[in-house]
Amino acid sequence: MKRKVFVSGCFDLMHSGHVAFFQSAAEYGDLYVAIGSDRTVYELKGRSTVNTEQERQFMIQSLACVHTAFVSQGSGILDFEDELNNVGPDIFIVNEDGDIPEKQSLCRKLDMEYVVLQREPHEDLTARSTTALRDINRIPYRIDLAGGWLDQPFVSKHCPGSVITVSIEPTIEFNERSGMASSTRRVAIDLWGPHLPVDDYEKLFRVLFCCDNPPGKDYVSGAQDTIGIVYPGLARSDYEGDYWPSHIEHVQDESILRFLEDSIYLRPLGPRGPEYDVLSDTKITPDRAKALADAASDCWQAILGQDLRRFGRALKDSFEAQVAMFPHMVNDDVWALIRQYESQALGWKLSGAGGGGYLILVSDTPIEHGIKIHVRREIS
Repeated sequence: MKRKVFVSGCFDLMHSGHVAFFQSAAEYGDLYVAIGSDRTVYELKGRSTVNTEQERQFMIQSLACVHTAFVSQGSGILDFEDELNNVGPDIFIVNEDGDIPEKQSLCRKLDMEYVVLQREPHEDLTARSTTALRDINRIPYRIDLAGGWLDQPFVSKHCPGSVITVSIEPTIEFNERSGMASSTRRVAIDLWGPHLPVDDYEKLFRVLFCCDNPPGKDYVSGAQDTIGIVYPGLARSDYEGDYWPSHIEHVQDESILRFLEDSIYLRPLGPRGPEYDVLSDTKITPDRAKALADAASDCWQAILGQDLRRFGRALKDSFEAQVAMFPHMVNDDVWALIRQYESQALGWKLSGAGGGGYLILVSDTPIEHGIKIHVRREIS
């Protein structure tokens, strides 16, 4: 009897990459496909689907390589859990950007084989992704590499310092609440549509920051989110106890951007839960704020000098300084993933506030199943 193989995903805007993934997974046995519902896609991606769950199920079930396709009835990143238990598969298969600790832990708990496939286009076809097909997703995301939290006055009032951000192209569709400035990005999409307008960067920054933080908003999003989206390439913004940066330095040197692309890898952690509160039990002191500022300064110099090992150390120092002030940034799953890579990576931190999202790794050798970034360049 054939083994049962289980895969899950949204599979919105079906393309050749999806079909190639299904065909590869079906080589392991009878393929069962769990499809994210329209509600789940909205919760995780912050957008409505192009194709309804019924349309997606019909198209996937029509593929010769698919044994059964169904819409998952749960919610969140493990929306398929009930269906997984009902099917009782022998193998759970994911692609690289779907490989997260929550899925690994679930398979260990169920004593189920877990397989990660690389994204491989079908022979003679170019690689495809849903994001590449959705024009609305040309608004960039951002990663903060060091100094995150210093853009909040309740931190920088203790010690001035910098936040280092890099603007990245949406080569994959990053989940909501994963520390990639996705909420600010949604505001940019509402404001400008599928593309950033061609205009002075500081002007765009001021407009987006004000729209992202209207009067009466309970929590003011740090300016680094807006800077990382608006300014292409690499940026350093300096803070001295105010929301508004006292200075922004902007770098677009091609060799430096390639240095970042060659050394940074992302490992998915899944989105943060709605109950997550990184601001509980904070331990902010002048000494800890200074440690964060010093790590950001060291990281900036390492990047400009293209010193990979110093970059890795500074990234780790920045992360440790963040965790010292915000202990709820990490959980057991995060620490377990860090331990998995600490002998290979030169440094690591979490995207954004942590508790989910992506583990950012700096390495001089390829990270297996690591997601590469593409830094956004200025349009000449």
